[in-house]
This record gives sequence, structure tokens and C-alpha cells, in this order.
Amino acid sequence: MLDKKKVILGMSGGTDSSVTAMLLLEQGFEVIGVTFVFCDGGDHHIEDARALASKLGIRHIVYEAKSVFKEKIIDYFISEYMSGRTPVPCVLCNNYLKWPLLIDIADKENAFYVSTGHYIKTVSDNGRLFITAGKDPDKDQSFFMWGLPVSIMERMLLPLGDMTKQEVREYAAGKGFSKVSLKKDSLGVCFCPGDYRDFLKMQPECKNIEEGHFVDTNGKYICRHKGYPFYTVGQRRGLGVNFQEAHFVKEIFPDENKIVLATDRDMYKTEISLKDIVFNYPEITQRTLNCRIRYRKQNTPCKVEILEGNKAVVHLHEPLNAIAPGQAAAFYSGELIVGGGIIEK
Repeated sequence: MLDKKKVILGMSGGTDSSVTAMLLLEQGFEVIGVTFVFCDGGDHHIEDARALASKLGIRHIVYEAKSVFKEKIIDYFISEYMSGRTPVPCVLCNNYLKWPLLIDIADKENAFYVSTGHYIKTVSDNGRLFITAGKDPDKDQSFFMWGLPVSIMERMLLPLGDMTKQEVREYAAGKGFSKVSLKKDSLGVCFCPGDYRDFLKMQPECKNIEEGHFVDTNGKYICRHKGYPFYTVGQRRGLGVNFQEAHFVKEIFPDENKIVLATDRDMYKTEISLKDIVFNYPEITQRTLNCRIRYRKQNTPCKVEILEGNKAVVHLHEPLNAIAPGQAAAFYSGELIVGGGIIEK
């Protein structure tokens, strides 16, 4: 039997996970902090997490995961851009790497619970478990968690779900951790904090990328572009073209190094094809759900039609624009996140 008074906490060294450690200790749990090393680069977060763990009197583990992170996240990130798609590394990392790793560590440490500093909650609805947004709408991270199975949700402790970021900072300051309370939030992709194009240009796969053609929706040549991996569907800025009417990237054809530009009115669709879908309770797709294809943006009513091969078609009740292959679609029933998938087209 796993110990229900013991919890494995993912500690990044930042404000959120640090306060989570304090709250769990207040609740009487034995906390073991785990700091993942996913990629090369500054180790300040390790030292920050280690120092806090020492002050709190909890055990701290540094978990080396560079090889699996490269295989599952970085290589995927590069491959998606090279295939003309727009990847969602944070979705894959949370659903298929970070939380499963925490569970593996918990099993080895005989701990039942796992925890992080995410601003989300687990709730029971008619005896079924779901993830929902936390109290702070500006920190809602539920969009990234649609792929988690119930077996992981049952073991999650999420103390920050009932707090705002400001309350978290005030709590840390009140406990005498002023430095922790003032830390800045991490933004962007952890292994690619700047422009993703600069990251791609350093990869061997991109060394031979040549200039290609921008064309209109009729296939008519417009001008040259810098190479298809350096553009994403829905992009407007940085195209290097001038029109009286705004144009956007509509489609990317890697084999031809060709990119289709279109006006806003040509960017809307009422149907989305998905792969790698996850619905813990498939019957829920019989309801009208809300579809979100961007973090914290858009809630469009829809019906989801599940197909064979772990695929689905989403029938939108209202048109959506700039639907990018490779990105995620998350589905909500009210405040509950009920499933999701990766956009094929």
C-alpha cells in the first residue's frame, strides 16, 4: 500500500512550487521535492529548489531526464516544424512526460500523492473525476492537461487551485520568504526561450532549408520566403510582403517549400480533424462541448464525432480562424476539461 501521507512534489525553484511545498507541509504531508533536469542551461533553478528544500527540512531529489526529454519533446518539436506543423510541447510534456515521471518516482518512494504548483483543481462530477481551472483566471493551466488519465488525477494534490497568484506571493512573503515571493514567472518554451526560428536554425535538420515561394489561394506566385519551417499557420507579422489588406499564412506545403497566404475571410473553418484524442469518458462527446484551440482564448460550441484509429472530427457551431495543424484542441463541458486531441487539419 502506498503511503497517503507522503507526496512527491515537482519543484522548479520558482514561487509556485515553493509555496506548494510550504502548504503541503502545513497540511501534515511528508514532502519529497523533485527537480527535473530536462535540458542543458543554467542550473540556478536546481540550486534554488535545493536551498528551499533545505530551509523547509524536506528531502530533495535532482532527476536527470535530458535524454527522454530530447526524444519526446525536443526532437518532436523540431520534427513538427520540419513537417509544416506547429507543435505544442507544453501539452505533450505535461501529459506524457512530467506527470508520468512524477508518478514513477512516487511509486519508487512508496508515496501515493504527486503535486506541482499548477493553478488547476481536480473535481468530482457524478462520481467521475475531471480537471478544472483554478481560482485565478489569469493563471488557468487546464488547457495543457487534457490528456491526463484518471489514474493520475486520483493521485494529484493541487494546493494552488484555490489561490490567486497574488495570494501565493503574499503567502510566501508572510512566511518570511521574500525572495521567493518576488520571483518572475517563467514564460515560453523552456528549452527555447527566445524566437523558435533561431533555435531551429541551429539544428542539423534545418541547415539545408532554402528560400521558397509565397502563393495566393489560387496558386499564383507572390514572392519568395525564407523557408517554410520559419512560418506558422495564422502568422501575419514578419512575412515581408505588403498588401492593402492584411494577409495571413493559411497553409504550408513542406514538400514544395510553398506557403499559401490568404485574407482573414479565407482563414475560417467549421470543421477540425483530430488525432491522438483522449476522452476519459467517451460518452461525454454526446453533449455539446466548448472547443478551445488556443491557451486562454476562444470557447466555441461544437459536437465531437469520434472515429476509428483514435481520431475525431469536430463540428464547430461557429467558424474559427487560423486552425493550425499540430496544435492542440481542448474540450470543456462547463468548467470541466473533458478531453482533447492534436489538430491534423
